[in-house]
Amino acid sequence: MPYEDHAPGPNPGDPTGAPGAPSARAEATAWETPQTTSPGRARIAALDVLRGFTLCEILLANIQLIADGGTAVVAQPLGDWDPWLGLPIFSLLFGIGFSLLLDSAANRAPRPRLALLRRLLTLLAIGLVHMLLWPGEVLTKYAIAGLLVLLPSSWLPRWAVAGLSAAFVTGAVISGGGPLLIAGLFLLGSALVRYGVIEKIERSTRGPLLLGLVFAAGLAAALWVQADMRAVGATTYLPATTTLADLLLAGIYVCVLLVLLRTPLRPALRFVFAPLGRMALTNYLTATLLVLAAAHVLGLPIGQSSSAAFQAAGVILAAQWLFSTLWLRRYRQGPMEWLWRWATWARRPTLRTP
Repeated sequence: MPYEDHAPGPNPGDPTGAPGAPSARAEATAWETPQTTSPGRARIAALDVLRGFTLCEILLANIQLIADGGTAVVAQPLGDWDPWLGLPIFSLLFGIGFSLLLDSAANRAPRPRLALLRRLLTLLAIGLVHMLLWPGEVLTKYAIAGLLVLLPSSWLPRWAVAGLSAAFVTGAVISGGGPLLIAGLFLLGSALVRYGVIEKIERSTRGPLLLGLVFAAGLAAALWVQADMRAVGATTYLPATTTLADLLLAGIYVCVLLVLLRTPLRPALRFVFAPLGRMALTNYLTATLLVLAAAHVLGLPIGQSSSAAFQAAGVILAAQWLFSTLWLRRYRQGPMEWLWRWATWARRPTLRTP
C-alpha cells in the first residue's frame, strides 16, 4: 500500500479522525503490502518486492492461457511447471497479510474478525466477477480457503497453526498439490507472523542465505530422485517430487530476493518491483483485461507464439509499473485496494495522500 504506518491516534484513513479506528497499517493481505505489527514502523519493503516479483512471474506463466481462455497453448513462455512458482509465494504472502491485519485490527476494532469476514467475502465477489474473464483466476480459491481455513485458525494457538501448516503442506506434496497446498501455505504465513519471523525479515542476511542453501540442497535431491524414477519408469511418485521441487524452487527465489535486498541492489529492486507489489490487486485484475484486449482486440498471436507472449507481457508490465508509480505519488493505495478497504471496514477511507 502507498502509505506509511501511523502511531496510535487520529486515523488519517477515517473521515472522522476517530482515535482507535483501524489505521492504514491494518490493511494487509497478499494483494496489499502488510505492515509490521508495531505502530509507527514503516512498511515491510521486502514484502512489496516479493509481491511485485511474483506478479511478473504469474503474468509470464499465464498470459497465453488467459489469451486463449484457459485452453491448451503451443508452449507456455515459462514452461508447464512455472505457474507453481507464483502460487506458493502468493499463498504465503496472503497468510502473512491476514495475520498482520488481524493483529492490528484486534487493537483497533471491537470485532476484528467481522472485518476479516467482510474482506474475504468481498474478495470472493471480486473473484467470481474476474472468473467470467479468466476461468483460471486465483482470487476465488484464496477467498474460499481463507474462509474455511484462515479465519477459523485465528482462534487457535500459534503452535497448532504451525502444526496444521506442516500437515497440510505434507499432504499436498504427497497428493501432488491442489487446494491443500494453498491452505497449508496460508497457515505457514500466519505462523511466521505469530512467531515474530516476519517482524525480523528485513534485519537478517544469514537467515535467508542459510535457508536458501538448504532449499537448494533439497531441490538437487528432489531432481535427482525424479531423474532416477524416470530412468526406471517409476512414475507413481513423480507428482509428489515435482510439487516438492516447485516448492523448494519458490523458496529459493524468496531467499535470493531477501538476500539481495540486504545488498546495494536494494534500491533498484524496490524501484522495479515495489510499485507493482503495492498495487497488486489492481495490477492482477487489469492484467487480465489488457491481455484479452491485446489478443482479441488488437489480434496479437499471444496464444500461438511464445515470442508474442513475452513481448505482450513486457509491455503490460511496463505500463502497469508506470501507472502504479504515478498513481502512488498522489494516492495512498491502488483503486481496487481502496475499494476493498472500504468494504472491509464499512467506511469510506481517504484515498489521496496528504
